[in-house]
Amino acid sequence: MGLTFTTVPAMFGTVHILILIAAAALLLRLYFAFRGMTERDLMVFLFCAGLAMIAAEVWKQWFVHEYVYPDIRSAWFFPWQLCSMAMYCCVLVPFLKGWLQDTALVFMATFGVIAAVFALAVPGDMMRPQVWLFCHSFLYHILMLAECLVCIIILSRRPKASFKPAAILYAGMAVIAEIINVASHYWVGEGGLASNMFNITPYYPSTQPVFHDIALKIGIIPEILLYTALIALGAWILWFLEYAYMQMPKKRLWRRS
Repeated sequence: MGLTFTTVPAMFGTVHILILIAAAALLLRLYFAFRGMTERDLMVFLFCAGLAMIAAEVWKQWFVHEYVYPDIRSAWFFPWQLCSMAMYCCVLVPFLKGWLQDTALVFMATFGVIAAVFALAVPGDMMRPQVWLFCHSFLYHILMLAECLVCIIILSRRPKASFKPAAILYAGMAVIAEIINVASHYWVGEGGLASNMFNITPYYPSTQPVFHDIALKIGIIPEILLYTALIALGAWILWFLEYAYMQMPKKRLWRRS
């Protein structure tokens, strides 16, 4: 179970690029398969995928405790990253109604896409020596993109949903993430590893490319505000583009039932 790579795959190296190509091909194939499914079946897929993610998360927490940080107190893998929100949304969304369901779907179709795409494109912390943790990280985010495709397809069959509730949901999640970051800083102590949920810890400059340099120039707190604002702006632009695509004339090959 503690199997490790002899040489850790490099970011933008051959293994990483091949994974991205395979993921793109798989997701394209899934998109055409999802288009022919009813909304009920798509909701079942989201629920089952969410359960699979939660089961994988439970395994990951055990694995990290046993093989990654066995001797120190760590909150680094606490399940409240932006990508973690997918497993909660997918399990809950079939049971939500009206605007609440639309909010979760829009969140996944926008913020979820941004989180998964950037995690796969710039995997940084995912390029770990533990083989099983490496595989888990990439499979999780590929599954997350499949879920996002399902959410986009469901939304394409409905009247346009508002983006504002999804943005408010993101803001609330970010506030909780910052509370976790502060609490974990005191919980782990000097020799532990505190969390960096949503990449907005107030205790050191961002670990994200570009934003690290911005934090050094303008300060950590202003950079956090800029970072979260830009993610929200990017999600809104993505929603605008997705809705424009949804409005394009196309043959409807699905039934909503």
